[in-house]
Amino acid sequence: MVVLSKPAAIEHYSFIRNCMPATLHSGIPLIDLSKPDSKHLIVKACEEFGFFKVINHGVPLEFITDLESQAVKFFSLPLSEKEKAGPPAPSGYCNKRIGLNGDVGWVEYLLFTTNSCSSSQRFTSVFGDSSEKFRSALNDYISAVRKMACEILELMADGLMIQTRSVFSKLLMDEQSDSVFRLNHYPPCPELQALKGRNMIGFGEHTDPQIISVLRSNNTSGLQISLRDGNWISVPPDQNSFFINVGDSLQVMTNGRFQSVRHRVLANSLKSRVSMIYFGGPPLSEKIAPLPSLMEGETSLYKEFTWFEYKRSAYNSKLADNRLEHFEKIAAS
Repeated sequence: MVVLSKPAAIEHYSFIRNCMPATLHSGIPLIDLSKPDSKHLIVKACEEFGFFKVINHGVPLEFITDLESQAVKFFSLPLSEKEKAGPPAPSGYCNKRIGLNGDVGWVEYLLFTTNSCSSSQRFTSVFGDSSEKFRSALNDYISAVRKMACEILELMADGLMIQTRSVFSKLLMDEQSDSVFRLNHYPPCPELQALKGRNMIGFGEHTDPQIISVLRSNNTSGLQISLRDGNWISVPPDQNSFFINVGDSLQVMTNGRFQSVRHRVLANSLKSRVSMIYFGGPPLSEKIAPLPSLMEGETSLYKEFTWFEYKRSAYNSKLADNRLEHFEKIAAS
């Protein structure tokens, strides 16, 4: 079991009250990427949930287990050792603090940019002779997950009957792609057992600003998503599969046909949760706007903006804010 260097007293964290018994939702869309109908099922899942699970994904199991092993090894280090890798600038380690605007959670994490070696020196100081093994596991995993994400985006384009099937995936494959990768560790919190009827927030509710997010976690529950009716459901964990989130940028590119999924993570009283997330983003200069091929005479719901402009706005907001509202077109009265 990975143990987090003890954070501040739990009263400093956010809680939610259980209005009904927490149940795992069995209706999460399941997409088998090896099946010919996957492109249509992906579109349906993005329209109805903004979220789905994929199997037969092609990511080698050893890449997954190797990186998780390296992550567990890192998070098991004393806090003073882990802090040698931080704070994120843009890559590095952080404990409790999420972003720059006061959000906190029962979590510690490592953040990386996927197109630079800016963190190499820091990790050499933490891992010493093992730093190359960590870097190799990280690169192998990111490369395989990026390939899968691009395959999903191309199937998505096929399902939407867009002639250029690389319209989304080319943004992730671009050398200037502003994609990031995060390793999260949510330690167990035994104190929660005494707080019946309340759950503590590990990572607060939010949407992801990028195009697509690819999540994999160990077999500890905690992830929840918000349905279109505003109800929250728990997502059953599956360490052999991946979960896909529609991001804000993809919502804009589809003119709201797909909607980014609001999600959060709850702390677990007994078990440690480790998750790995690839956030596929476009180049900073890329203009984000609804695709003309999807408009069919519709009016654009969003102003055009660059990814740099949206990223800056998102990172200046609170985690739970509706970041897209500043970029929505106001209908004429």
